[in-house]
Amino acid sequence: MGDGPIRLLLADDQALVRGALAALLNLEKDLQVVAEVGRGDEVLDAVRRHRAQVCLLDIEMPGMDGIAVAGQLHQQTPGVRSLIVTTFDRPGYLRRAMDNGASGFVVKDTPATELAEAVRRVHAGLRVVDPTLAAESLSGGPNPLTDREKDVLREALEGAPIATIAAHVHLSTGTVRNYLSSAIGKTGTTTRVEAARTAQRRGWL
Repeated sequence: MGDGPIRLLLADDQALVRGALAALLNLEKDLQVVAEVGRGDEVLDAVRRHRAQVCLLDIEMPGMDGIAVAGQLHQQTPGVRSLIVTTFDRPGYLRRAMDNGASGFVVKDTPATELAEAVRRVHAGLRVVDPTLAAESLSGGPNPLTDREKDVLREALEGAPIATIAAHVHLSTGTVRNYLSSAIGKTGTTTRVEAARTAQRRGWL
């Protein structure tokens, strides 16, 4: 597959965004969009079916989010590169994406020529990161939340009672209270819902 254009897969739940990206990227002689999907859990099958080499992934999609998809591709199709292309310019997302094996992270308002060049660089085995986000990620430090704290905060996002959270994450109510208290301290907030929303905004969930 070294000859011919770089084969691209686009994954975004907004058809208009996919169409616009495809139209722009297909203008480049060395790039070819071979597949488009609207769900994260459709990416792996489409990659194998269409022999895609680089996947451009949105973060928030039904079925599976783009960061999880990047991890799945990294584990199961190690020769395929993934590039996160998203409106969610959160430093925490950048760190998580890179930890999951993504090769790049850019925002959707990146100029078309720069996006095309990012695809080429990722395909060549290089890493491409939005410079502003990279600086913010470094200054913000690592995600302070443990996996269990993240679990209970996800459940707390919509204001679920502690008993409900405990049932969903298979922990006692006392243990859930302890995790929530710790997470509230780490996020500098005062309530579990506020802690959950702050963590989400920072890209920690």
